This record gives sequence, structure tokens and C-alpha cells, in this order.
Amino acid sequence: MNKDNCFLLGHIAKVHGLQGELMLVLDVDYPEDYEEIKHLFVEKNNRLIPFFVEHLVPQPNNRFLAKFEEYDHVDKVKDLVGSALYLPLKDLPELEDDQYYFHELVGCQVIDEERGELGVVKVIYDLETQDLIGMEYQEKEVLIPIQEGIIQKVDKAGKKVFCRLPEGLLDIYLNE
Repeated sequence: MNKDNCFLLGHIAKVHGLQGELMLVLDVDYPEDYEEIKHLFVEKNNRLIPFFVEHLVPQPNNRFLAKFEEYDHVDKVKDLVGSALYLPLKDLPELEDDQYYFHELVGCQVIDEERGELGVVKVIYDLETQDLIGMEYQEKEVLIPIQEGIIQKVDKAGKKVFCRLPEGLLDIYLNE
């Protein structure tokens, strides 16, 4: 399995106790959708390694107490702390027609209601304070906030993101 076929689920925050349990932090909107997962991938040395979940116990704040099969001691799991967790894209929950996952935006044409076609989404920056679309416009990277009022509509089938850019946003990037 490679990262192109997966999505980032979260990370391993810390060891919990001496029996090989770990505290996982999921970076998802609805952690309850993942309570029944039976396996996941842990990134180690830029490779995704499959792990089978023995148990997963929900905790507050998008956290889960987890134990992997055949990992029954703290010494077997302590080097996993800090590792990213992945699941295959096929395991993503189905969304409504007007909803989208960030990875679905990459490659979409960005269309502003006043300026027309601007460019193609190259990358999504999933930051703690703000999620941003990275788009190339006139040979410069332009960052567009992913928020209500700016992103008007996403046509997943047509690979288009319709937006209403704030006044002066493009000028910030174009003026040297």
C-alpha cells in the first residue's frame, strides 16, 4: 500500500501503560465513524506497515485507546509514538453530494465568479488554524482559504471548485 491510495487518519500520541496500548489522535471530523476499524497502516521509515487492531476504545477529544494484535508490551510499541496513521481511500465514509474530502479538490479547476478560470488546485494545506487551497496563478502560488463564503460550490464530477475570492487576494500574490 502506498500513500497515494490512502488518507491520513491521525497519529500515535503516546504509549498507555505497560501492556502495549497506545493513545491515537484522529484528525477527522467524525471519529465515531472509525470505531469499528479492524486494521490500519502505520508509517515507519516512509513505508506504510499494516497493523491489525485488537481493540479501539473511544476517549474524549478525537482520541482512542488502541491495542494492536501481537503487540503486548510497552517495549514493542514505544518506537511507534509519533507515527502517522493511514487508511485506504476506499475506507472513507460516503459523503453527501454537496460534501467533499480535501484530497478530491487536488486537480480541480478553480473558477472565480467574477474573474472566471484561475488555475488548478495543486495542493491542500491542512493546517491547525486554517485549511488552504494551493493554486498556481500567473506562475505564483496563491493560497485560498477553504471556508464558507469563499468556496461556493464543488463539482466533484466536473472537477471544478467555484469560489468568490475576497477583494485584493490575488493582488497580494501578484505584487512584488
